[in-house]
Amino acid sequence: MSGVLDGIRVLDFGRYIAGPFCAALLADLGAEVIRIERLGGGEDRSFIPVGAGPEGGGAMFLAMNRNKRGMTLDPASAKGREIVKKLVATADVVVANLPPAVLRSLALDLDSLRATKPDIILTTVTGFGAGGPLSDKHGFDGIGQAMSGAVYLSGTPEQPIALKVPWVDFGTACLSAFGTLAALLERGKSGRGQKVEGALLRTAVAFANSLLIEQALTGVDRVATVNRGFNSAPADYFRTTDGWIVATVIGQPMFRRWCRMIGEDHWLADPRFADDQARADHGEIVSERMAAWCAGRSCAEALAELEKASIVAGQVYSPQQALDDAHIRAAHLLEERDYPGLTQSVPLAPTPIELSETPGTYHRRAPRLGEHTGEILAELGYGAAEIAALRAEKVV
Repeated sequence: MSGVLDGIRVLDFGRYIAGPFCAALLADLGAEVIRIERLGGGEDRSFIPVGAGPEGGGAMFLAMNRNKRGMTLDPASAKGREIVKKLVATADVVVANLPPAVLRSLALDLDSLRATKPDIILTTVTGFGAGGPLSDKHGFDGIGQAMSGAVYLSGTPEQPIALKVPWVDFGTACLSAFGTLAALLERGKSGRGQKVEGALLRTAVAFANSLLIEQALTGVDRVATVNRGFNSAPADYFRTTDGWIVATVIGQPMFRRWCRMIGEDHWLADPRFADDQARADHGEIVSERMAAWCAGRSCAEALAELEKASIVAGQVYSPQQALDDAHIRAAHLLEERDYPGLTQSVPLAPTPIELSETPGTYHRRAPRLGEHTGEILAELGYGAAEIAALRAEKVV
């Protein structure tokens, strides 16, 4: 089955998550993606080590770089620049989540790329976006979480809490892939390439926008309430006899069913609980009642009763429980893949969106360090002796 992006070549100069995962999503849809790293390997190659060795990759690298070929290159050297130009001349998209000054120094900015390939698409990600006083600063996921207000509203007023899953990075990667697809569609109509620019803070602010709108229009000045929701109740995490569950009640019909389930029908006439926001404003009372209901039940028992009442709920899993979950396995949300140097398979998440006719596919494991350098150079017209000389000179 052919992929949506068959025939599209992507050069991935990315690092960590936002750039590499964007490129991985394009690769899942059929694009040919070449991951380009420095000679000793990028700083993200061994992050979260899992035993694949220095030529292999850490957990992040294995996930972010499936379906790519890999080569090593010094793009700052004179001969390295020549190789970059030859690669760009064959490419449709360049992905590089690097600061603007670094892009210019490596001739990976849009003007330099267009001098080689006029219709090229440059997809880049910065920390803070263009146009403000922080535009030249470096940024990581945690900065976006913090500056959007999300961290402030998590945890407690005394202890802000960031989410361990880097949602700002992944959100930016997905939006960057979305923008790249839009740019490819536009190029198909007009013949013009363009720059696609994602930014971590832009993503975080967009995702937190409803909270910012509420603050701007009401001045409510919310503070963190641990896991309790701001706009409905119960909406919280509750301890059972053998773990934790999360339950969320939104809307009057669901609240009515919840009241009947826990034996508090009289709350339906209580003005404190008249609507979602009123219930949230008295959320501590509601959560305490739900916590008492959960305290004498196991996770399975509580979830069974909540399901019977058609109330949205789920169990809080440890990472091992997520790995062992029957639905996650049956729905192929994780698929076991082999990788050289590892004694057991890798539970890899496939393309996180399904297309019925042209699905994303897994067709290549993450590359070992410089695994395809010679192969890619040969495709560019370099002979064996030239490749050997480039290796000897530490260009590749």
